[in-house]
Amino acid sequence: MSDVRHPLFARFYARFAETAERMGAAAHRDELLAGIAGRAIEVGAGTGTNFDHYPDTVTEVVAVEPEPYLRRLAERAAARASVPVRVVDGTADALPSPDASFDAAVASLVLCSVPDQARALAELHRVLRPGGVLRFYEHVRSGRPGLARVQSAVDVVWPFLAGGCHAGRDTASAITAAGFVVERERRFDFRPALVAAPVSPHVIGEARRPEQPHAV
Repeated sequence: MSDVRHPLFARFYARFAETAERMGAAAHRDELLAGIAGRAIEVGAGTGTNFDHYPDTVTEVVAVEPEPYLRRLAERAAARASVPVRVVDGTADALPSPDASFDAAVASLVLCSVPDQARALAELHRVLRPGGVLRFYEHVRSGRPGLARVQSAVDVVWPFLAGGCHAGRDTASAITAAGFVVERERRFDFRPALVAAPVSPHVIGEARRPEQPHAV
């Protein structure tokens, strides 16, 4: 069992996620998941908000969520999903799955909060088959120097208030450094509430695990 507990933030996040869906996040999730197929793993599934957005070309979703309160909500969402979803306890840096066992991986607003981003991405690379795709929807470090400095400043306290979330991680670069090839990405600002201003820069994209081993 994982030992990840953020009881206050988990309850805040569950309520905030509902607001964000109405403000545009639902459309972002449709974009994130459009066209994926086969067996998929989703890390940091949260409340299971993505489950209703998986297309029927997906044969199974293994949804990994370490936080107990969020995992219970995800289990309820899985029972209502139109594709088979199995919610499991686990963490992104030690995924409970064999090598090369998935056609697709999904990281949705989670790579900001994993303790070791490089290790989590290495795990996603490991469990994807060669040629498999990683779909990502994350808030990221701003390309505007002023906001990037604000993100660095708030990161002194932000992780303690937001369940380990970091405001200014350069996630797209980390995905490339992990051996993935980013095939497309769209950057945009999304601020469903004033409190989300430091994390308004977002990216949605697709990366692929190469068919050949990554040269280090």
